[in-house]
Amino acid sequence: MARHDLDTAYITRPVSIAYLTGVHADPIERLMALVLRPDGATLVVPAIERENAERAGVEADLVAWRDGEDPYAEVARVMSGAHKVAVEKAHLTLAAAEALGEKADHVPAFDIGPQILAMRRLKSAAEVGALAEAGRITDAVTEVVLTRLRAGQSELEVGLALGAAIGAAGASLAFPSLVQSGPNSALPHALPSGRRLARGDLVLLDFGAASGGYLADTTRMAVVGEPDPRQVEIHALVLAAHDAAIAAVRPGVTTGAVDAAAREVITRGGHGADFFHRTGHGLGLEAHEAPSLDPGSTTVLEEGMVFTIEPGVYLPGWGGVRIEDDVVVEAGGARLLTAAARSLFVVDR
Repeated sequence: MARHDLDTAYITRPVSIAYLTGVHADPIERLMALVLRPDGATLVVPAIERENAERAGVEADLVAWRDGEDPYAEVARVMSGAHKVAVEKAHLTLAAAEALGEKADHVPAFDIGPQILAMRRLKSAAEVGALAEAGRITDAVTEVVLTRLRAGQSELEVGLALGAAIGAAGASLAFPSLVQSGPNSALPHALPSGRRLARGDLVLLDFGAASGGYLADTTRMAVVGEPDPRQVEIHALVLAAHDAAIAAVRPGVTTGAVDAAAREVITRGGHGADFFHRTGHGLGLEAHEAPSLDPGSTTVLEEGMVFTIEPGVYLPGWGGVRIEDDVVVEAGGARLLTAAARSLFVVDR
């Protein structure tokens, strides 16, 4: 803020507020804002989030507004005397910007969103610890759920079982679990359906646990009955690409180079056209954040970055295979935060 001669920052994205204050809340349609000034900070919250903020021990003045009151009246009071205001441009709606101008008499002068994202990109030791704990819980749940898979279960039933197992482990779901069987596994983001697992099906499980607000994200593969040679071949190819990408991770390497390491293996195996998404994405308070491991991306890896490695091959009408793990960049390369077995699990009942 000092570098850009800003006297006030008006931050409204809930995940940014969680990162800066430790207050995890989803105000839905209600206004929640963190106002930062050189002399301190004020958190403006809906009254329903007041106790939550107090329990978090936030190091900021706390102002709560009730339903029926005008939250911008509180914002105007808190921001009295501000001249050059920074906002998160990607989050501030036109309606909110107009209200800020009309009721608080302030016009956004600078986009501080990229600075917050840059801070979040490098994880502290405490953040890595929370991510490792989320990974540990996810690994334990992986082993439990895979052994409970049965022919005849629906994808929805398996998804509910994943959530129940994560809850039993004392965690919460990082995001809605993906369970895809048979030809559905060729659709990378298909939601669980009523389709029932049948012999010969590949089964793709993409899920994760959340610990302390930080998220894990893994994908493991199973097959109902003995796998056929093609299933074994594609799984082995994707696993080789996964391992090549992890081996490429180290400080100073670009995200595009890590993607290329995975993509080269799959292309050599004759399935380059069937790997049509990036090799991975950042992970932290959100399931998808910076950095992004896109083809040709030029972000340089630094110690403390955490992201997924998740190459995949998808064949319409047949199925798909994806293997995903979470890694943190350290001086010596990549350290895995998830470690459950990556073999093709055989469901024999």
